[in-house]
Amino acid sequence: MLKKEPILESDIILMEKEIRQFDFLKGEVLVFDKPLDWTSFDLVQKVRNIICRKMKIKKLKVGHAGTLDPKATGVMVLCTGKATGRIESLQAEEKEYVATLKLGATTPSYDLESKEDRYFNTSHITEDIFRETIKKFIGTIEQIPPEFSAIKIEGKRAYEYARKGVAVEIKSKVLVVKEIEILSFSNSEVILRIVCGKGTYIRALARDIGEALQSGAYLVGLRRTRVGNVSVDQALNITGFLDSVVRHEEIGVAIN
Repeated sequence: MLKKEPILESDIILMEKEIRQFDFLKGEVLVFDKPLDWTSFDLVQKVRNIICRKMKIKKLKVGHAGTLDPKATGVMVLCTGKATGRIESLQAEEKEYVATLKLGATTPSYDLESKEDRYFNTSHITEDIFRETIKKFIGTIEQIPPEFSAIKIEGKRAYEYARKGVAVEIKSKVLVVKEIEILSFSNSEVILRIVCGKGTYIRALARDIGEALQSGAYLVGLRRTRVGNVSVDQALNITGFLDSVVRHEEIGVAIN
């Protein structure tokens, strides 16, 4: 079994840290607040490019420890240099999300990446019914990943098939959902706090909750608020980080 390595404050560059020297080749763990509509690859690419230009090197290993969809914001952990060897263990960290679900409709991607395609009645959905329904999704559960996802099927990403309208079988995965808390409820929109383990698709959870309610649901908002013991209020702003790297003559200076 893979041993989890917790993200330690001493390991990562946080907004409130005092100035110190970066060593991107030896390895750094960077925690960012991913902006809306950025892909995970966008974030990795921008960080890699600015560091390489500033250090005047052609290559630098940069990877992320858990993807976020374009329509999601919040905590993304990036590793550079030799620290990329920690990615697999960091991916196993517990994650917390705040998810906003629209009830009574669905989209092919289960979020705002695609347009609504089906509509359902919600008049029967009370807060008590909703509360009882979500209990089914707490604990060890099976989940089928979304068709529009990066999961690989016969060497291709699932979204490549979905975009071409090709139907493929996606096998269910066993995963753990530790907590689901209702933060706000109406029979048209619900806000949830979700704590879960590796591999959980919150979009798919929204889909499954909608079906269990004999209705439909999809994500209209998703924010990853925590990975391990690092919360989003500790995360770096990507624009501030990029500007800081450009400003300083030496690549080693951290953000104030």
